[in-house]
Amino acid sequence: MSKATSPQRRLHLNAFLMTIGHHESAWRFPESSLTGTWDVAHYRHLARVAERGTFDSIFFGDGPALQGDIRYRPVGRLDPTALLPALAAVTERIGLVATASTTYNEPYNLARRFATIDHISGGRAGWNIVTTAGSDAAQNFGLDEVPEHRHRYERAAEFVDVCLKLWDSWEDDFLIGDKAAGHFADGEKIHRIDHEGRFFRVRGPLNVPRTPQGHPLLVQAGSSEDGREFAAQFAEAVFTAQQTLEEGQAFYADLKRRVAAAGRDPALVKILPGIVPVIGSTEAEARAREAELAELQVPAYGLRQLSGLIGVELTEADLDRPLPEVGDVSAVRGAQSRFTLVTELARRERLTVRQLLARLGGGRGHRTFTGTPEQIADTIEEWFTRGAADGFNVMPPLLPSGLEAFVDHVVPVLRRRGLFRTEYEGVTLRDHYGLPRPTNRFTARRWAPGADLTRQSA
Repeated sequence: MSKATSPQRRLHLNAFLMTIGHHESAWRFPESSLTGTWDVAHYRHLARVAERGTFDSIFFGDGPALQGDIRYRPVGRLDPTALLPALAAVTERIGLVATASTTYNEPYNLARRFATIDHISGGRAGWNIVTTAGSDAAQNFGLDEVPEHRHRYERAAEFVDVCLKLWDSWEDDFLIGDKAAGHFADGEKIHRIDHEGRFFRVRGPLNVPRTPQGHPLLVQAGSSEDGREFAAQFAEAVFTAQQTLEEGQAFYADLKRRVAAAGRDPALVKILPGIVPVIGSTEAEARAREAELAELQVPAYGLRQLSGLIGVELTEADLDRPLPEVGDVSAVRGAQSRFTLVTELARRERLTVRQLLARLGGGRGHRTFTGTPEQIADTIEEWFTRGAADGFNVMPPLLPSGLEAFVDHVVPVLRRRGLFRTEYEGVTLRDHYGLPRPTNRFTARRWAPGADLTRQSA
């Protein structure tokens, strides 16, 4: 591969930390702690390892339901918005990204929570915005089934709009602090938002000042038609799942075009496909680890997960047959983009159900790449330089060893090639991603030519 790219463009790396590893058989390895999923010390160690590797950020997925079958693997997880402050206390620079649903939260509470995390961490918070597809989650909130796909994204758009208004409801220079005169703050610079929309009515202002970043980094992970339009409007980083370079290039070009059409700068929206790196000192060693991971899979678990995704009940009798016919994606109420990715993968490579389960065991549709550190760096560089990625969402199959191996062996290769930082150059998560601090809408309105300076304050 080429030795270096333009120094103006640097790779971004996010560590997606899923319990004790992304592979569904991770818990069966000797290194794995049976209770690591709920152990804050486990996550503190991972955060420090990722920071040693100068990753831009670490990221935690989430859903308000017990997802998966606990008979076959550890499921359930700590609330990441509660976990991040504990990790902020043992790190200094790395960004901290948590998932939270717009379907099963309210804007005021969530805006306050993320503003608090951004203050605690000194400007390192990010919010992965999800609409939550599973019916199990819906039933935990008094619904018989998951709301329709388009409805969830319409609610999400208004939800984020309200949060952005709340995060701006305090201007940066509100503080007066005149102790002698007894004048603490300029009340004219703290604003009600008086939002009234289809889904929400919120008075404001937020009860937390504007944060070090202005507002947390906004991350999005849906790749359906609705998800792409939502990302084009709001996202500053996009986590996506693509199997081939050509698919990655097509997604990258399409999303950047949509961002431009929305009136935003495409360079300020970072696209990070997921990669599950199975690393060995030799290719044979890496292949042996890959085979060991697959050998320890429990078919019953994978069959249940796949059945839920495609909407067709699969049994062990289907394992050595091709994937059966499935319905049209438009009828899917859940994760439409993942449905399309998985069914197209099975058809394109003519996989049996058993082979498909092996391919999905590590990343649930994200690309698994097996090889030496140099080979993994090669594929990362290829996607980065050929218009398929601004960086990668690194998803170690085993934790902590998979992350340690990536930091100790792959990151040095990327650094030698001039692709990745050798040290942090900024303080906030926005600094790491090369993104500006957003302008406060009320301050901008105050100084806009011909602006109406009348406003409702707190």
